[in-house]
Amino acid sequence: MKLINIGFGSMVVAGRLIAVVAPDSAPIKRVIQEARDRGMLIDASYGRKTKAVLLMDTDHVILSAIPTETLYERWMDGKMPELEEEQ
Repeated sequence: MKLINIGFGSMVVAGRLIAVVAPDSAPIKRVIQEARDRGMLIDASYGRKTKAVLLMDTDHVILSAIPTETLYERWMDGKMPELEEEQ
Protein backbone atom coordinates (compact mmCIF):
# COMPACT_ATOMS: atom_id res chain seq x y z
CA MET A 1 0.00 0.00 0.00
CA LYS A 2 1.59 3.24 -1.19
CA LEU A 3 0.93 6.44 0.78
CA ILE A 4 1.24 9.95 -0.66
CA ASN A 5 2.25 12.84 1.60
CA ILE A 6 -0.29 15.65 1.01
CA GLY A 7 1.37 18.04 3.44
CA PHE A 8 1.74 18.68 7.16
CA GLY A 9 2.09 15.00 8.00
CA SER A 10 -1.13 13.98 6.26
CA MET A 11 -1.15 10.99 3.92
CA VAL A 12 -3.61 9.37 1.52
CA VAL A 13 -3.58 5.89 0.00
CA ALA A 14 -2.46 6.18 -3.63
CA GLY A 15 -4.73 3.35 -4.75
CA ARG A 16 -7.85 5.20 -3.57
CA LEU A 17 -6.97 8.45 -5.37
CA ILE A 18 -8.98 9.19 -8.53
CA ALA A 19 -7.78 12.69 -9.42
CA VAL A 20 -5.79 15.70 -8.27
CA VAL A 21 -7.31 18.94 -9.58
CA ALA A 22 -6.84 22.67 -9.15
CA PRO A 23 -9.44 24.38 -6.94
CA ASP A 24 -10.01 27.43 -9.16
CA SER A 25 -12.88 26.43 -11.45
CA ALA A 26 -16.56 26.83 -10.61
CA PRO A 27 -17.35 23.11 -11.05
CA ILE A 28 -14.64 22.13 -8.56
CA LYS A 29 -15.87 24.77 -6.11
CA ARG A 30 -19.33 23.16 -6.38
CA VAL A 31 -17.82 19.72 -5.75
CA ILE A 32 -16.13 21.10 -2.62
CA GLN A 33 -19.35 22.72 -1.37
CA GLU A 34 -21.39 19.57 -2.02
CA ALA A 35 -18.82 17.46 -0.15
CA ARG A 36 -18.94 19.93 2.75
CA ASP A 37 -22.75 19.69 2.85
CA ARG A 38 -22.61 15.86 2.88
CA GLY A 39 -19.86 15.76 5.52
CA MET A 40 -17.37 14.19 3.09
CA LEU A 41 -14.87 17.09 2.97
CA ILE A 42 -11.48 16.74 4.66
CA ASP A 43 -9.49 19.96 4.97
CA ALA A 44 -5.82 18.95 5.14
CA SER A 45 -4.62 22.45 4.21
CA TYR A 46 -4.41 23.45 7.90
CA GLY A 47 -5.73 26.95 7.25
CA ARG A 48 -3.44 27.71 4.34
CA LYS A 49 -4.57 28.47 0.80
CA THR A 50 -5.94 25.41 -0.97
CA LYS A 51 -3.79 24.62 -4.00
CA ALA A 52 -5.06 21.11 -4.81
CA VAL A 53 -8.26 19.12 -4.44
CA LEU A 54 -7.99 15.34 -4.19
CA LEU A 55 -10.96 13.28 -5.32
CA MET A 56 -11.08 9.83 -3.73
CA ASP A 57 -12.95 6.69 -4.76
CA THR A 58 -14.64 6.72 -1.34
CA ASP A 59 -16.46 9.93 -2.40
CA HIS A 60 -14.32 11.99 -0.02
CA VAL A 61 -12.91 15.31 -1.19
CA ILE A 62 -9.60 16.36 0.38
CA LEU A 63 -8.13 19.86 0.30
CA SER A 64 -4.35 20.29 0.30
CA ALA A 65 -2.00 23.27 0.42
CA ILE A 66 0.52 21.42 -1.76
CA PRO A 67 0.41 22.35 -5.50
CA THR A 68 -1.15 19.87 -7.93
CA GLU A 69 2.12 19.37 -9.83
CA THR A 70 3.97 18.39 -6.66
CA LEU A 71 1.24 15.94 -5.65
CA TYR A 72 1.28 14.45 -9.15
CA GLU A 73 5.03 13.89 -8.94
CA ARG A 74 4.61 12.20 -5.57
CA TRP A 75 1.77 10.09 -6.96
CA MET A 76 3.95 8.96 -9.89
CA ASP A 77 7.07 8.43 -7.71
CA GLY A 78 8.75 11.56 -9.08
CA LYS A 79 8.60 10.37 -12.69
CA MET A 80 7.15 13.15 -14.81
CA PRO A 81 6.18 11.89 -18.28
CA GLU A 82 7.88 13.46 -21.25
CA LEU A 83 5.35 15.48 -23.22
CA GLU A 84 5.78 15.23 -26.95
CA GLU A 85 5.50 18.44 -28.91
CA GLU A 86 2.64 18.48 -31.40
CA GLN A 87 3.63 19.43 -34.92
